Amino acid sequence: METSTEEFYMLEALKEARKAEEMHEVPIGAVIVVDGKIIARAHNLRETTQNAITHAELLAIEMACKVVGSWRLEDAELYVTLEPCPMCSGAILLSRINKVYYGAADPKAGCAGTLMNLLDDERFNHQCEVHGGILEDQCGSILTNFFRNLREKRKAEKLNATNTLTD
Repeated sequence: METSTEEFYMLEALKEARKAEEMHEVPIGAVIVVDGKIIARAHNLRETTQNAITHAELLAIEMACKVVGSWRLEDAELYVTLEPCPMCSGAILLSRINKVYYGAADPKAGCAGTLMNLLDDERFNHQCEVHGGILEDQCGSILTNFFRNLREKRKAEKLNATNTLTD
């Protein structure tokens, strides 16, 4: 089966998500593409940095701006494994990214169509094209499995702590 261009770049974003998972970070990855070339890639680092704004999208935007030498990323496409949150959607708009492709929808914070769509709101001075559901199952399952494993680990730790107290 042939991989589409969108799937190819989303697979690259998934590689970043796996890097985050290996670091015990929420497995979200992002890549930024200009003229068919990946110019930036990043994954979540909130736990590592203990910084609320080190989301994959923001780190990739920061890197892309350095590569391009401008805060304007007008020819850029962002591929991210999870629908952008309000903060990342704001950064996407402010950096003038042209297109956003995301994998899994985010029912709790998605601002590219799920809760609202900040990215194509005509009240802002910039809008970007949004495409969701790219490799949705793969992007969603890495998150689902991560949080399931985290809950199981916490449950085991709690049980272990309880058993230690009763011994």
